Amino acid sequence: MIIAAQNLVTGDGATLLKDGAIVVDKGIICEVGLGREIMSRYPDESVVDYGKATILPGLFDMHVHLGYYYSQPDLDNYDDFLIAYYAAKQAETAFTQGITTIRDLSSPHNLCKQLRLAGEKGYVTIPRLIHTDAGICMTGGHGHTDGIEQVDGVDNIRAAIRRQHRDGADWIKLLTSHRSDIPEFTQEELNAAVDECHRRNIRTAVHAGTQPSIEMCINAGFDTIEHGTFMTVAQAEKMVENGQAWTPTITAYTYLYEYCRKLQAEGGDLSNPVAAAAARDCAYFEPAARAYRDNFKRLYATGVTVLAGSDMVLYGAPPMPINRELGYMVEYGITPLEAIRTATVNPARVLGLAAVTGQLAIGLTADVLVVGGDAATDIAALNDVKCVYFGGKMVYQSRQ
Repeated sequence: MIIAAQNLVTGDGATLLKDGAIVVDKGIICEVGLGREIMSRYPDESVVDYGKATILPGLFDMHVHLGYYYSQPDLDNYDDFLIAYYAAKQAETAFTQGITTIRDLSSPHNLCKQLRLAGEKGYVTIPRLIHTDAGICMTGGHGHTDGIEQVDGVDNIRAAIRRQHRDGADWIKLLTSHRSDIPEFTQEELNAAVDECHRRNIRTAVHAGTQPSIEMCINAGFDTIEHGTFMTVAQAEKMVENGQAWTPTITAYTYLYEYCRKLQAEGGDLSNPVAAAAARDCAYFEPAARAYRDNFKRLYATGVTVLAGSDMVLYGAPPMPINRELGYMVEYGITPLEAIRTATVNPARVLGLAAVTGQLAIGLTADVLVVGGDAATDIAALNDVKCVYFGGKMVYQSRQ
């Protein structure tokens, strides 16, 4: 099969082919190049020509909570069965956003392990799924009301990591800051967590949005810093030296800021706990949103590896809005091709999947997104998802 369009973005952050095409055979990309040349070499192949559209790699969302049901208005109905149905629906919805690989950074114990197994067995059709188990926080720490495992002390943290890895977690996630400048875990605890992971060849992420928690987590050596809301240029430069990556989740905090502004102006339903918590934290979200706006380009310019992640859990919010995340990155100063790289090549490398997916390149899996318009010049093209292929199989097609 040949997939062709007027624009082809390989995902490497720089390459755009006009009138490009790829050849897919048995779910693998066999050729990438100019459409007319490819069609002349493969005259017997069927051709799907999307015309004035862009072909690009399927996107990654590097910060998702598929099983985050805590903001649902009928929370009491969510037993294990309904939570599993909810998570499966969330995963399927990712395809509608052009997302073919997800990193889940905390859902209820064993949920993602079993959801991935259900996908492997063909019971559900979901994106590629890399996951932690439930996150790990201190007693009473950030997320403790949302199914996060509460653990204190170096030895107990090591034991929790071993237990989660035994139970199938691909990554380990810690949470060590909330809306204040008071760090939660101690430096000794953070250091022990990273040491336990790295000596077992496990990679680890950490929720750290405020100072001095960000500095502590960079020094501890976490593989990815999640949020890093008030990170400094010097800290980003240190992350470059350490080989660490940053998942800013701009959209989550900006959306919550806009949500709070609307609550203050118009009022609203605060019956679910996430909305109520957001209302209490309104004073935090304005400086957070401004920090991303004012600092993102300078931080990106250090060369720190940036990963696109949505982290959207508020009831009624758009699910996994990775298009908005990349849109903010472009609004704040980088090019559309650079923004797309944060959802393609960069996460593939961080997850160890560069030989599998993340680019439109020969030998890689045919995870392919088709969007209307020219995504290389207008990132808003990602709002118009036409078609998604996962391993060469069509998993979503717009009805328009």
